[in-house]
Amino acid sequence: MTPNQDERLLAQQFETIFTKYYSVVKYFALMLLKSEEDAKDITQDVFTKLWTKPELWAEVPNPTPYIYTLTKSTTLNFIKHKKVELAYQEKIIEKSLIDELFQSEDTLNPIYYKEAQLIIKLVLERLPEQRRMIFEMSRFKHMSNLEIAEKLNISKRTVEHHIYLTLLEMKKIIFFAFFLLFP
Repeated sequence: MTPNQDERLLAQQFETIFTKYYSVVKYFALMLLKSEEDAKDITQDVFTKLWTKPELWAEVPNPTPYIYTLTKSTTLNFIKHKKVELAYQEKIIEKSLIDELFQSEDTLNPIYYKEAQLIIKLVLERLPEQRRMIFEMSRFKHMSNLEIAEKLNISKRTVEHHIYLTLLEMKKIIFFAFFLLFP
C-alpha cells in the first residue's frame, strides 16, 4: 500500500471507531463528571489522543478496553486538575477575604469594618490561648513567623501551623456569614 492509501485506511478506521464509540465515551465521562460540557471536552480529548496515536489502536482487533482505559485516565486527570484549580481559587478567595478583614478602617465602610472586627474578635475568642497569641503577633504586631517562634520558644513550623489553623477557622466563619448575608 502507498502512504496515501495507508492514511485513507487509517482515516476510515478512525471514523468507524469514532462512530461506534463517541456516545459510549461521552456517556462514560458524563457518569464520572456529571457535567455535559465537561463530558464533551473529555470525549474530544479522547478522540484527539486516538487520532494522534493510531499505533495504539490501529492494529488491535478490539480497541474497546483501550478506549475505556483512555477515557477513564483522561477523566481522572481532568478531575485531578479541577481539584487543584478549585484549591487554588479557594486560596485566592480566602486570602482576599482575610486581607479585607485586616484593612484599616479608612479603606472600608465603617459599618463593614465593625462587622469584620467583630468576626475577628469572635474567632479569636474561640481559639486556644497559644494559637490566639501567635495569630495576634503575626497579624496585629506584624511579627515574622521566625520572630514569633523565637519569642515563644517553639518551631517556625508550629507557628505556621497555628496561623494556618486560625485562618481556616476564620474562613469557615466568613463563608458561613457570607451565605447568611447573601442567600
